[in-house]
Amino acid sequence: MAAPGGRFRLRRAVRVMRAGGVVAYPTEAVYGLGCDPLNHDAVMRLLTIKRRPPEKGLILIASRFDQLTPFLRVTGEEVRQRLDATWPGPVTWLLPASPATPNWLRGVHDSLAVRVTAHPLAAALCEAFGGPIVSTSANASGRPPARTALQAVLRCPGVDLVLVGATGGLRRPTPIRDALSGKLLRVG
Repeated sequence: MAAPGGRFRLRRAVRVMRAGGVVAYPTEAVYGLGCDPLNHDAVMRLLTIKRRPPEKGLILIASRFDQLTPFLRVTGEEVRQRLDATWPGPVTWLLPASPATPNWLRGVHDSLAVRVTAHPLAAALCEAFGGPIVSTSANASGRPPARTALQAVLRCPGVDLVLVGATGGLRRPTPIRDALSGKLLRVG
């Protein structure tokens, strides 16, 4: 349960994202940058802040799997068991994207990176937003990610709001695995 001030901060962050803003927030390992994934202008602004090419694609985080399903193609029971074994938790999975998933999220890929987060503040933000949010490390591409609110402000000029909180304590960003093959694509 969020403290009274925490609920106010979450409502403010949701208002900022709904208005097309970019928010920095703590995740399992580092501070992330987030916005409304269906707002093209917000995503483009986030990519500009991060200096990340759109073709690379982005990660969506959610508080529950059902928040992600509109962005994904249905997969088999074996894949769902893999996901359930690690979620909520610090594993990002690459899944086939729904044909309706915007290319500004997928990049040049037919898949989408997604995670059901176990980080309390990140999950509460998704829950308050009512769906998944973009999640990419708070840093310029190729530079060290922010691990504190102050680092997020300094490394990502142009962010509209920073939700202050502790990261989850992981030393490296979450691993990324291909959900169909189980193959490890990024070591955590």
